[in-house]
Amino acid sequence: MRLLGLERADDRAIWNYAKEKGFALVSLDADFVDMAGVLGTPPKVIRLRCGNQSTPAIEALLREHFDLMAGFAGDISACLEIY
Repeated sequence: MRLLGLERADDRAIWNYAKEKGFALVSLDADFVDMAGVLGTPPKVIRLRCGNQSTPAIEALLREHFDLMAGFAGDISACLEIY
């Protein structure tokens, strides 16, 4: 969010930005999952269920689940949880 100038933006502003740009949201908290339940897609939401981890640990988790996320991109589901 920092690179986009959205580090102080609220969840709705981030949601709208992702929707407009065609991005998926990746988050550790359930707020975006809840929003997807109300607003639908786009954007799609990937929730990481690993607790606070280092950046290298998050990167490893995402790389480990790359195929799952690639399949999710073409799926009708709004949310994907990764453990």
